[in-house]
Amino acid sequence: MAGIGLGLSGTAAAMAGSSRKGVAAGKRVGIIGLDTSHSTAFVEALNADAPDPAYNGYKIVAAYPWGSRDIQSSAERIPSYTEEVKKKGVEIVDSIPELLNKADVILLETNDGRPHLEQASMVMKAGKTLFIDKPVAGTLEETVAIFEAARKYKVPVFSASSLRYMKGMQDIAEGRTVGKVLGADAFSPAPLEPHHPDFFWYGIHGVETLITVMGTGCKEVIRIYTEGTDVVTGVWSDGRIGTFRGTRTGQHEYGGTVFGEKGVARVGPYSGYEALLKQIIQFFETGVSPVSEAETLEIYVFMAAADESRRKGGAAVNLASTLEKARQEMKKKIKI
Repeated sequence: MAGIGLGLSGTAAAMAGSSRKGVAAGKRVGIIGLDTSHSTAFVEALNADAPDPAYNGYKIVAAYPWGSRDIQSSAERIPSYTEEVKKKGVEIVDSIPELLNKADVILLETNDGRPHLEQASMVMKAGKTLFIDKPVAGTLEETVAIFEAARKYKVPVFSASSLRYMKGMQDIAEGRTVGKVLGADAFSPAPLEPHHPDFFWYGIHGVETLITVMGTGCKEVIRIYTEGTDVVTGVWSDGRIGTFRGTRTGQHEYGGTVFGEKGVARVGPYSGYEALLKQIIQFFETGVSPVSEAETLEIYVFMAAADESRRKGGAAVNLASTLEKARQEMKKKIKI
C-alpha cells in the first residue's frame, strides 16, 4: 500500500520492468497476498535464474501484498516478504484491479481466508484463471459461493494443499501401491486461529491428506477434542473408516498410514511446494483443475461437520446435511 514502504522505487522498478518484458503472453503471473511463505517460495521457483523447465516460462510479474490486517502472524510478514519478492523482479501494486491489468493468471495466496470471496470474485469477473491457496475461504458457505461464482463467470478454479502431492501420495490414491484403499489414518499440526473454523487454518493439511487417499464419499464424522489434540473419525458410505489426528503439542509432523487390500503404506514426510507448483502451472496451461470441485468441497464439508460435532459434544454429524445447510445459508446471505 502506498505510504507504508511497500511501493517500488529506483532499482527495484527497473528490475520489475525488465522481468515483465521477458515473459511470454499468457504467462504473466500475479500474486494476491504476501503474508505467507507460499508466496515467496513460488516466486523463488518461478523467477529463478534457471527455473525448472516444467514451469514452462511462467513468471510472477506483480503482487498485491494484502493480506491479513488483523492476524498478527500473517500481517507482520508482509513488509519482509514484500522486500524479498521485489528482489526477484516482482512489481508491488496498490490494488487488485491494478494487478489484474498486469497479469494473465492469478495465485490467490492470502493466508487469511476471510477476504478470499471478495478477492476471488474480482479475479473471476476479470476472467482470469485462478489458483486459491488454502483455505478456499473463511467459511463453508463462502467456499460454496466461490465455486458458484466460478461457474457463473466460467473461470477455472483450483485449490489444494501441497500435502496432496507428497511423494507417493498419488500412487497410493490411484491404487498403484497397496491396491484399493480400505482405510487410512492421517495427521498434521492443527493450531487454532479464532477467526477461522478450527481446521480451516492449518488442520486442513491433514484432512486433505486423508481425503486424497480415501477419495470422496465420507458420510459422517465424529470428533474428539482436547486442548492439545483432535481426533476426527470419518465413516465412508461404503463402510470404510478414515481418521484425522490434529496436533497442537509435541513435535509437528505431517503424514499418515494407508491400509490397502495389498498392503500397508506410509505417506510423508512433507516434501516442499514444487510438486504442487507444477500442478498449478499445468492447470494454468489447460484450464482444467487436477482436483474436482466435489473432492475439494468434501474437504471443507468434513472440517465444518467436525466443528459441528465438537459443538455437539462428539455426536455424529452427517456431511450431506452439512453441505445442504451451507448451500441454503449461502443463498440467503451471499450475492454472487
